[in-house]
Amino acid sequence: MISRLISALVRAVLLAVLVMSPSLLIGEGTDKTDDLALILAIILGSMVFIEYYGRSPSVIEFRYAPPFNRLRFLTLLSSLMLISLIVRAETYPTALTALLTQLGAGLGNAIDFPYSPVRLMVIMLPVDASAELVELMRVAAGIAYTCSLVMIFVFVTYVRLLGWPTRAGAFNVWMNLPLFDPTGGGDVLARLKRDAALNVVIGALLPFIIPAAVKIAADMLTPVSMQDPQTLIWMVTLWAFLPASLLMRGIAMSRIAEMIEEKRKRAYAAADGLQQV
Repeated sequence: MISRLISALVRAVLLAVLVMSPSLLIGEGTDKTDDLALILAIILGSMVFIEYYGRSPSVIEFRYAPPFNRLRFLTLLSSLMLISLIVRAETYPTALTALLTQLGAGLGNAIDFPYSPVRLMVIMLPVDASAELVELMRVAAGIAYTCSLVMIFVFVTYVRLLGWPTRAGAFNVWMNLPLFDPTGGGDVLARLKRDAALNVVIGALLPFIIPAAVKIAADMLTPVSMQDPQTLIWMVTLWAFLPASLLMRGIAMSRIAEMIEEKRKRAYAAADGLQQV
């Protein structure tokens, strides 16, 4: 019980630090953004503490299938911290921030080709945006998108080469998918494959859909200001992270469907062998 309490508390604190990291690193957000970050840190930290202190998961998926959630956490934290340090370079330049800015510029320029997600993020900016803001958006988008691609690549490596999720032991489908209702109707295997395909398709399309949706909303409603550093950091990070997270979820569910299908085939083969005997 004590170990579960400490584990839940550590995870809650880490998530709170993640949410507060842009405010802590740049320290130039508006009072509204700082207050919002603090409130979100408290709410999300409390939710994670309650979730991990409980014996059974209720919301968080793949709780007992590392490193699924660890990869997502590290990717989100890396993206937030790297972009925050790059934004910080405008007021507090250092050798590290200069190196990160050069790295981000190289990645952004490499991915910034016609119809690419990075190009769409740059085009999303208002026509009167300054050259500095345009370049910052390109650099931030390059960093965030690269972090997300690395996350997907590492997870696929775990799945295909390292035997995730069964390498660490037995895998309980229902404990790791608490939001998946096995009694929802239809064959479980077919539903898993359908959900996996849906997650992959949505994850692949979202990097293109989000900039277009923001641009349309800006034309119809009050445009989102990218002048606030924290707004830019969070928008770019979530733009890259959420689609990649959906892709990871789709790959994971597809892998689980494969495991269930293989188990059914072995069970059918064993049943046929008994009938023949």
